[in-house]
Amino acid sequence: MTAWIHRIDTLLPDFSFAQEDAMAKMREWARDDRERRLVRAVYRNSGIERRHSVLRNYDGEGEGAFFRRGADGCLRGPGTAARNDLFAAESKAMSVALARKTLENSPGFLPADVTHVVTVSCTGFYNPGPDYFIVRELGLPGATQRYHLGFMGCYAAFPALRMAAQFCGADPGAVVLVMCLELCTLHLQLNGSEDNLLANSLFADGAAAALVSAREPGPGTRAYRIGGFRSALVPAGEQDMAWRIGDQGFDIALSSYVPKIIGGNIRGLVEPALEAEGISFPDIDTWAVHPGGKAIVDQVQRTLDLSAEQVGASREVLRRCGNMSSATILFVLEEILRRPAGKPRERVCAVAFGPGLTVETAVLTAAAPP
Repeated sequence: MTAWIHRIDTLLPDFSFAQEDAMAKMREWARDDRERRLVRAVYRNSGIERRHSVLRNYDGEGEGAFFRRGADGCLRGPGTAARNDLFAAESKAMSVALARKTLENSPGFLPADVTHVVTVSCTGFYNPGPDYFIVRELGLPGATQRYHLGFMGCYAAFPALRMAAQFCGADPGAVVLVMCLELCTLHLQLNGSEDNLLANSLFADGAAAALVSAREPGPGTRAYRIGGFRSALVPAGEQDMAWRIGDQGFDIALSSYVPKIIGGNIRGLVEPALEAEGISFPDIDTWAVHPGGKAIVDQVQRTLDLSAEQVGASREVLRRCGNMSSATILFVLEEILRRPAGKPRERVCAVAFGPGLTVETAVLTAAAPP
């Protein structure tokens, strides 16, 4: 049974900031000249122009300030519980708004048709969670099955889409709403470590949703035919990308060596996924590379000998949104669908990376039935 991604919609918080302004603020807060030089280097080389956040006041003073100056003059962020409370408050409204937007933009689908809701996040937890409020506020059937994939990281959209495709394979009448919602800026840290300096320069907030079913897309409606999922591990990168719960938010390990590790392994990791679909690298028209950072996209493009156009959607999402963890690859896939189709059937290889180091791949076909 073939499953289709009929629709992808995205949502960003209203507040945004220019990368140059964020760099200036982080340099102001830096502890010494060395840290200021590092901040300038990572921000200027990020490939990002603007990011969005649910946090509107990063300063150490004023009402609602996220960071506060202690008696010693040092800036400190809130504890993990306070950060998670912000996640609960902000994600509830965002998830409901995005679910409503996605269904309203999906001709032929009604709220009553949805049989499964799969939510994804690694930046906060609460229960009842976004899945519950989506069902309640949109009037979905009370029997709607709800699932949550938590704390996987940037690759988690792939297990969610694979799960949706499996539901559709088991039940041809299934209609699955997949939602990735990440509020990464809630976990900004000011401890001066190089890992956190790099993370602070990349991560942002955003949400993306996909509607999946086995129904044939409507005539002229461009959609993704789902296939070719594959998981792989690069154990050499286990310590270079990790994510743990700390007392002052979530602590990330994000080494500057990650792009090199990915570049050195990407061909051998992706090739089996393509072979399983009976195709090879030249058969792929477009690459949806998770833009974990500019250096990652650079390494994949260079190693696989791709054109600038083939990874253009990844660079565009990085430029205007930054890295929104699991939601980011759906932003990239939405960007590809919105662009004028160069051919009736566009082969897309989507790849994302996360803690472990984990690599997830999907081979999709963007097509518009006659």
